[in-house]
Amino acid sequence: MNEQQKKKTSKFLSYVLRHHPELINLNLDENGWADVAELITKSKRDSYEDFTFEELDEIVQTNEKKRFAFNEDKTRIRASQGHSIDINLALIPQQPPEFLYHGTAENNIKSILENGIEKRNRQHVHLSQDKETATNVGMRHGKPIILTIKTQAMFEDGIEFYFSDNQVWLTDFVDKKYIAE
Repeated sequence: MNEQQKKKTSKFLSYVLRHHPELINLNLDENGWADVAELITKSKRDSYEDFTFEELDEIVQTNEKKRFAFNEDKTRIRASQGHSIDINLALIPQQPPEFLYHGTAENNIKSILENGIEKRNRQHVHLSQDKETATNVGMRHGKPIILTIKTQAMFEDGIEFYFSDNQVWLTDFVDKKYIAE
């Protein structure tokens, strides 16, 4: 599978596993896990994507953002985070570092500084451990702006944080008062 095909299949997997499993009539359990054989069969059946288990394994193992995870015996797969559908990732609340970063596009800044960072159609707000990752996130939608978030202060105020399998910090909302100047 060449890089272009891997990228195309990865985008398809994100779409199906994070947002629209009904596209291929895929069954996800309450924690977002899907049967690997069912995913492969239903993807081929409706001519959406045609990939083997080996190619799927390669995508899971080589995706630099670690968007997907297998269970221990690789019979089930799920998206690591970023869902717009209601699932329970069974994440355990954790204490974040003093600061985390949020990458966004310049055209979102006015709204964020007025209203805070909202999860919108996602289950969580995503925060990065470093500015480089936040910059890459922000670049997807225009000129990137990196915001420093006072996460220790949030935590001390009782706000919960989770750390996903693919190294992304998650929370429900970032009030504007926690955005560093």
